[in-house]
Amino acid sequence: MDYFANYLIQNWAMILVLLAFAIVLRVTVFLNKRTVMRMYILMVAVFLLSIIVFAEFELSGHGEYRQLRNVLTAIRYSATPFIIAYILFTLVKKAHWYIFIPAIALAVINIISIFTGIVFGVDDSGYLVRGVLGYLPYIGVGVYSFFLVFVLVWQSNKQITEIIPICFMAFSFASGIVLPFFVGKEYSRIFCTTIAIALFVYFVFSILQLTKKDALTGLLNRQAYYATLREGYKDITAIVSIDMNGLKKINDTYGHAAGDEAITALATCFSKCANPSQLVYRIGGDEFIFICRKTNEEQLKSLIQRIRETVSETKYSCSIGYCYAPNNTMSYDDMIKKSDNMMYADKAEHYSKEGHNRRASDK
Repeated sequence: MDYFANYLIQNWAMILVLLAFAIVLRVTVFLNKRTVMRMYILMVAVFLLSIIVFAEFELSGHGEYRQLRNVLTAIRYSATPFIIAYILFTLVKKAHWYIFIPAIALAVINIISIFTGIVFGVDDSGYLVRGVLGYLPYIGVGVYSFFLVFVLVWQSNKQITEIIPICFMAFSFASGIVLPFFVGKEYSRIFCTTIAIALFVYFVFSILQLTKKDALTGLLNRQAYYATLREGYKDITAIVSIDMNGLKKINDTYGHAAGDEAITALATCFSKCANPSQLVYRIGGDEFIFICRKTNEEQLKSLIQRIRETVSETKYSCSIGYCYAPNNTMSYDDMIKKSDNMMYADKAEHYSKEGHNRRASDK
């Protein structure tokens, strides 16, 4: 009973966070079932790891349980990279199973260490000692954590509201790697709580971001567009209007699934081209707009060139218009009108050339 009470005292904060996490997952409608299930698996894994960590530290100083503590330590050292890898597998788009290969290799080494002490060992008094590869578990978790944060930043829209939760997660993981060297091994007792809080905070921020994102493309949606306009126009120096060419034909010929695929492909191109001061929105079916803040004319032309080059690498095309008006020389309504008119002219020229080429091929 004392063990149970001690466990609750040490892990009550983590338990509350996991319960809150489970409740939020239960009522969230934004995520697909597979992602929700993976989140539940993560929570169970963190909970079970907390029990293993508690049992391992309770055996510290008890030489008669030396071999049992060896096994528990191997499980703890192996489970941590697996959990980080599974977080990567859950949060990163198109993640593949082979991201678990390094974690599997680390687990094999940890199992070997039970018999050889190459990574860790337990002395006759029941205390943990570090082997010649004693820092390998920290290096493994560190590499996984760095890769996770890097990919999350890379696939984000590069906005500060998305970067902040990623930075918070990075700080949480970094603390789990670095702090044990400053405050001692006792920090391992709260590592599971740290992971639970980091995941929960990131998830809540992600849910908030989903209200501003287009469900199909991941770009900012129409509501986010209007919210941006409500913030004011003072630092908006350029507008880029984009409309996909031929979407109706794709939908009529190949179906709406093919149309969605085309829209998604263009959205991916636009995301690659934008920088943090150039926000891209999907404001209609095949209508997109870039709002460029503090962007000079050279940067605007470079953006348009990147868009044309990136889209040309796909089998789709789009019409582009823009307006450059620094120092509030034009109202936003006038800017968008000028940009749209140029885009419509570009679209008319595209269809004119397409019709001419079709007639020429029929001769």
